[in-house]
Amino acid sequence: MIESRTAGPREPERRSTGARDPALTVGLMVPSNNTTMEPELLAWLPEGSSCRTVRVPRGKGTLTAADLPEYLAHTVSLAKELADDDLELVVYGCTAAGFLAGPARDAEVAAQIASIARKRVVTTAGAMNAILGHLGARRIALVTPYLDAVNERLKAFLADAGVQVEVLSSFRAQTVDELAAIRSEQIRERAREAMTPGVDAVFIACSQLPTYAILADLERELGVPVWSSIRATAWQATRTAELVPSPS
Repeated sequence: MIESRTAGPREPERRSTGARDPALTVGLMVPSNNTTMEPELLAWLPEGSSCRTVRVPRGKGTLTAADLPEYLAHTVSLAKELADDDLELVVYGCTAAGFLAGPARDAEVAAQIASIARKRVVTTAGAMNAILGHLGARRIALVTPYLDAVNERLKAFLADAGVQVEVLSSFRAQTVDELAAIRSEQIRERAREAMTPGVDAVFIACSQLPTYAILADLERELGVPVWSSIRATAWQATRTAELVPSPS
């Protein structure tokens, strides 16, 4: 089942690429437990953008490397639900699935989704590396909700792109319910605690974590760029729509 939503007049003030950017129509693929990415993605995208969401079934535990083959296969198979929709691109919005798979497999999954949905594809894991590269961020403070084994895979994914994690602060959520219970004020405190002199940026990983309301204030307070999975994805989606022509 596809859920649709459009950014309306009650959306909060946008801090993305500016009011003159054209509205986008995107398909979003997220885990079934993710209640954050759709509204926050629309808040970051240009005003008037709309989102059609396909939810990938998940168990109660947070995603692990052992879950990955089945989860990715299911994700790719659901891409057909977006094939007939008039969309400018598809967002594959599970941060953990992307970095657990590694850069090559993340790109392969994106290509498979693109082939089935017949749309361009932006992945959240890829967007994370893209924005850090764009910022020239080589040493970062990182906030995550993940368990230690998953955090190590994330650090390896970033290292492959030339990014070193100087400080990592994790909520270590063991279930999707624990993940959903994390609030923006808790994330704000984690970011403050993780900030250390000499880092180029702070990154908050996971597209379930609510960050839209806190990022601008954190940037002013900490004096470095502060980005999240969702903000990075919106940036990459807008950039892709502007720079890459639609497939013929």
